[in-house]
Amino acid sequence: MTKAVQSESTGKFKKRVFSGVQPSGGLTLGNYLGAIKRFVEMQNDNYETIYCVVDLHAITVWQNPNILMQNKRELAASFIASGLDPNKSILFNQSAVPEHAQLGWVLTVWLAWAGCNE
Repeated sequence: MTKAVQSESTGKFKKRVFSGVQPSGGLTLGNYLGAIKRFVEMQNDNYETIYCVVDLHAITVWQNPNILMQNKRELAASFIASGLDPNKSILFNQSAVPEHAQLGWVLTVWLAWAGCNE
């Protein structure tokens, strides 16, 4: 997702990119060429870049907790090893932000309520 945001210091608009990758284990060449290589390019091309390990999305199917933890660490390490710079990009683990899951519940309840009041 790309969105333009206005810089408070300059008043100019800067594009923002947010993307997440599931820690399903072992990045492929396709992951690198199709996404991560572009992530690195965008952080160096005046984009505000935000990248996430989407571990909550990964648990929609059963996961061995120990393997999931290992996959999360390996994915974060792969982001950095591929050139993502924590000084240029925001890198975070989805489950470390409780508001993400909380908003999901709020939207679920709101959508259920809205569907009942049609």
